[in-house]
Amino acid sequence: MSRWEALRDRRAWRGMAFVMLALAVLSMPWWAPRLLARLDFFDVRHVQVVGTTLLDPATVAAMMAIDTTRSVWEDHTAIAAALTAHPQIAAARIRKRLPNTLVLEVTEEPPVAFVPTARGLRAIDARGDTLPLDPLRSSVSLPIVPRADSAVLRLLASVREESPALYRRISEVRRAGADELVLVMPPVRVRATADLSSARLADILPVERDLARRQARVVELDLRFRDQVVARVQ
Repeated sequence: MSRWEALRDRRAWRGMAFVMLALAVLSMPWWAPRLLARLDFFDVRHVQVVGTTLLDPATVAAMMAIDTTRSVWEDHTAIAAALTAHPQIAAARIRKRLPNTLVLEVTEEPPVAFVPTARGLRAIDARGDTLPLDPLRSSVSLPIVPRADSAVLRLLASVREESPALYRRISEVRRAGADELVLVMPPVRVRATADLSSARLADILPVERDLARRQARVVELDLRFRDQVVARVQ
C-alpha cells in the first residue's frame, strides 16, 4: 500500500468515525433517558410543588401518586395532564431536577367571586364553575354576586387582571335591570351600564382624588353617561 493510499484510508476512517459520533450525539435524546432510567440513582425521591397559593402543596403532591420506583427520566406528561382535571388547577407541568427530584409547576384557576348557595358561599371562576375553596378556611376576599352571571364574571376577571387595586375594593356586584350594574366599592357605590369595562371603571379614580381634595363626601359615582363620571355627594 502506498503512502497516498494509507493517508486516504486514514481519512476515510476518520470521516466514518465522525459520522458515527454525530449520529450518537443526535440520537442521545432518544437513547440516553432510556439508559439512565434503568439506574436506581435516578429514582424519584422528592416532589416539589411550586406556584400554589390556594391549594395545599402537600395535597397536590399526593394527587400525583408518584411511584418511587419511577425514574425522573421517565415521561410524566400524563400525570401532569391528569392534574388539570382538578377544578382549581388550570395547568400543570413537571420538570426534573437531577438526580432524583420532580418539580411540579402549577397554574391555579383564580376565583373571581363568591355566589350564595343553599350551603353557603361558594367560590366560582370566570366561567362560573365552582371551585373547592372554603371561604371559612381561606383568607381570600372576593366580591359577592347573586348568581353566576357570565357578563359580570367576565368584568370581574378583567378588572382582577388589569386593575387589581380596584378589584380588591369591589365587595358586591348586582344587576339593577337588564342593562345596568351596581358595584359596591366602599366608601362609594358605582352605577354603570352592563357593558362596563375595566378601563371605564378606572375612570372613577381621578374623580375620587379630585373630590377627596375638596373634602366632598361621595356616596355614588355614575358611569352610565358617555365620557362622564357623575358624582352624587352628601
